[in-house]
Amino acid sequence: MRHSILSDCMSALKNAESVGKDRCTVEASKLVMEVLKTLQEEDYIGEFEKIEDNRGGKFRIELLGEINDCNAIRPRFSVKKDGFEKWEKRYLPAKGMGFLIVTTPEGVTTHEDAKSKGTGGKLIAYVY
Repeated sequence: MRHSILSDCMSALKNAESVGKDRCTVEASKLVMEVLKTLQEEDYIGEFEKIEDNRGGKFRIELLGEINDCNAIRPRFSVKKDGFEKWEKRYLPAKGMGFLIVTTPEGVTTHEDAKSKGTGGKLIAYVY
């Protein structure tokens, strides 16, 4: 039963990594594409490509074996520019390990980039 395309994507990544697969396929959406770009920039996944089908498409993602855990954050908590530390403690295992994925007025980014730009946003996922 589908609840959220982003939740399904993060679960598929985690499950494929845990069994040692080298690629996985997830449903496509604009938000999923932005999250995958962020994961790719941080070297958690390799290349990904969109495969068109009659239901909107899918992404085929190359896995690098770098993800220990990842998940979508529900509900999407709002965070001010100086409020990330509370959420880091809640979702990440240690300081400097992994990152929160945040949607900001400038787009989807990591919490570290949002802090350096001095902007807040909504938490959508975490990865480590």
